[in-house]
Amino acid sequence: MTIEPVLGRLSTVQPRDVWRNEASNFTPWLLQNADVLCDLLGMDLALEEAEHAAGDFSLDLIGLDETTGQRVIVENQLEESDHKHLGQILTYAAGTDPTTIVWVATSFRSEHRAALDWLNERTDENTRFFGVVIEVVRIGDSAPAPAFKLVAQPNDWGKHVRATAQQTGLTEREQSYQGFWSKFSARVRGEHPTWTRGTTTKSSWFTMSAGIPNVNWISTFTQKSLGLQLEFVSSDQDLNLTRFYALEAHRTELEAAFGEPLTWEPREGYKGTRVAFYGEPADVQNVEEWDSCIDWLINTGERLRAAIDSIGGVQVIIE
Repeated sequence: MTIEPVLGRLSTVQPRDVWRNEASNFTPWLLQNADVLCDLLGMDLALEEAEHAAGDFSLDLIGLDETTGQRVIVENQLEESDHKHLGQILTYAAGTDPTTIVWVATSFRSEHRAALDWLNERTDENTRFFGVVIEVVRIGDSAPAPAFKLVAQPNDWGKHVRATAQQTGLTEREQSYQGFWSKFSARVRGEHPTWTRGTTTKSSWFTMSAGIPNVNWISTFTQKSLGLQLEFVSSDQDLNLTRFYALEAHRTELEAAFGEPLTWEPREGYKGTRVAFYGEPADVQNVEEWDSCIDWLINTGERLRAAIDSIGGVQVIIE
C-alpha cells in the first residue's frame, strides 16, 4: 500500500497584513532580520541604524558589508516603486557614499527596474544597485514567512558571489584568517547573536558594528598580539576625534569598570581613532591556539562592552 504524502498549499500574504506601517513596523523588523537580505544578496550585512539622517532627509537603513567593511544603504517602501523613491536612493547615495544601494518595494515598475539596470551598467564596479521585491507566504495556517525576490542586480553578480564563496589564490595566512574568523563568528553568533551576522574574512581583523554609524568593534591580530578595539571611522576626521575625546573624558571610570588600563589612540594625522586593549602574542597560523584566542576575544569583548555600558553606553557618551 502506497502512503500518499500530506502536503500543504502555499499561499501569498499581503505585506500590509504583516507590517501595517513602513517606518514603525517594516523598517525595524528588517533592521532586526538583516539575514533575509544577507541570504538573498549573498553578502554579510550588518544593518546599524534606522531613519539615519541624510541632510534634511531620513534614510531607512544604513550598515556595512562585514566582509569588506564597505557601506550599505537600504531604502524601503511598502508599495509599488515610484519616482519619489528612485530620487531618494540617489540623494541618499550621494550623501552617504555607499558601495551597495538596496531598494526594497512590494513590486517594481518596469521603468524603475530599467533605471537600476542602467545605473549598474553606467557606474563603476564598486557601486552596486539592487531591487528587492517584498513577498510573504504561508503554508496552510502557518505563520507568515518572508520570501523576498531579487529583481535587479549588477551584471554577473551571481558569478561574483560564487567566486567570493570559492575564493582561490589565497595565501596560507589568509586561509588561516578565514578559518579562524569562521570559527570565531560561529561562537559569537551562538553566545552573543546581537553582536554580528558576519561569517568570515581573509583579513587580520573582524569588524562588528557598535550600533552607531561609523563606530565599530574590531577583533584583530596585530603584529604583536591579539587586540580588541572600539574604532571611530567616519569620513569626517574631526568627528572621529570629537567622539574619541568624549569617551576619553570618562577614562578613569571606564578603566576602573574594566579593571585594567586601556590603550588610547587618537592617531593624529589618520582618519580613524580608537580605544583598545591588547593581550598576549598570538599567531593565527598556530591552530592549536585558536580556541584560547577566541576565548580571549569574546571575554574581552564582554568586559569592555559591560564597562562602557556601566558608565552610560557608547551612544550616550559620544553623541
